[in-house]
Amino acid sequence: MYVPVKGGEVAIARSLEALARARRGDPDVPELTVAQIREQMRGAVDRVMTEGALYDRDLAALALKQAQGDLSEATFLLRAHRATLRRMSHCEPIEFTDIHLDRHISATTKELAGGQILGATYDYTHRLLDFSLMGARPCAGRSVVDEELQVESGFDQEPAVLRPHTSSYHDLLVPPDCEPSGNRDHEPVDITRVPIRPPYGPSETLGHLVRGEEGFLTGIAYTRLRTAGASHPYVEELSAGQVEIMVELEDLGLTIPIGDIDIVICRMVAPVLDGEQSHLAPGFGVAFGTNERKAVAMATVDQALKAGLDPELVLSHSDGVEAAGYVSHLKLPHYSDFQSDLELIRRARSEHE
Repeated sequence: MYVPVKGGEVAIARSLEALARARRGDPDVPELTVAQIREQMRGAVDRVMTEGALYDRDLAALALKQAQGDLSEATFLLRAHRATLRRMSHCEPIEFTDIHLDRHISATTKELAGGQILGATYDYTHRLLDFSLMGARPCAGRSVVDEELQVESGFDQEPAVLRPHTSSYHDLLVPPDCEPSGNRDHEPVDITRVPIRPPYGPSETLGHLVRGEEGFLTGIAYTRLRTAGASHPYVEELSAGQVEIMVELEDLGLTIPIGDIDIVICRMVAPVLDGEQSHLAPGFGVAFGTNERKAVAMATVDQALKAGLDPELVLSHSDGVEAAGYVSHLKLPHYSDFQSDLELIRRARSEHE
């Protein structure tokens, strides 16, 4: 396809050299370290890990540094590296009720079991630039107000654990077959090894939504919210914290823990008015780290899919790596293709003259 390109290797080599200089920037400014990115750019790291489908903060931070902060490129790098890794085993289904909470809120229930925990969130900030961050300063530590809030929420006591959610509207919920507890009857599908094709099972749907590009899913969710009418969804429960990952060693017949991961989960409900069949329809979202926007958008889209949103539109187009690759390839030489199109246009015109 690109045979007409001449001298491409030299040009590409020069381009890579220029890229390395651009990545480093002004040599008088201290170089950004992977550790700094990992510790101070958590939102970006969490998003790259989620869409890259690989939980490794160091590698995600490295990808962000290599990609100059380009989230799509960093996701591409991490997913490409993931494809080279040996698959050792599959983990056991995660028990979300065992999550040690850093954050736990609900938009539908004021009195949550264990209390609502705001934790660290941008939800209540004024979205004004903090110019004090322009200069380096030592960490301020916790204030008296911070300590009071922590004590009230139980932070300085034993770690809070998510309790099974019970609600006064449980009888209005349809069977939550989209949630982890409802997927046990379905054999999980490894979406990295199986081509996407309808019909889409529960694990395939959630798998593609987890890896889906956050901006795309947020846009779909926003479209649904603006046209929802009486079916406006609500965040029933949003929790963030740490869960333990268990792996079965088949040769030994043992199930062992391999570590904890940071995770955020969102349960969404939306009213569906249909006479006697009126009910609350559920949606579920999950992401690595504290990637709340992704989890909420995913849960909204998951609920919309159950309400009739075209799964082909969402699942076949939500992958940010595929979308970015297809759009970016338009910048590469298409000389032969373009000449063929020109010839078709000229021929079509001549046939009508």
